Amino acid sequence: MKVAIFSGSVYGTAEEVARHAQGLLKAAGFDTWYSNRATLEDLKGFGPQALLAVTSTTGMGELPDNLQPLYHQIRDELPAAWRGLPGAVIGLGDASYGDTFCGAGEQVRELFGELGVREVLPMLRLDASESVTPETDAEPWIAELITLLHA
Repeated sequence: MKVAIFSGSVYGTAEEVARHAQGLLKAAGFDTWYSNRATLEDLKGFGPQALLAVTSTTGMGELPDNLQPLYHQIRDELPAAWRGLPGAVIGLGDASYGDTFCGAGEQVRELFGELGVREVLPMLRLDASESVTPETDAEPWIAELITLLHA
């Protein structure tokens, strides 16, 4: 199975989590593609059979600058080929921001819903105020994702 991974990050933490997820997915036998500056053409060219988004949240629940162009490209086109694909989201944020905690992840989840991407696992929410090693904290969730994608 071909898993496309894209990320949005302000300080690089979401990129680290995405790269770690890519390594775990590859070790489990998946064909993966990852970019922190992905374009819609890149993703379509890979021909994903599953999607994983990893994004931090900035400001008052907004998408990081590097993810905004891809998000808007996907939203404008809504690729029909992605309807029914399995997908999942890892959201990073700081719970002290209250209602906007992991807001960017929620936006990507909503976009996946509009695309008809099947959420195979509830979004993982990584709290910066509690986690020093988010890539390690994500491992059990990624292991569950791997099991679900293999099924």
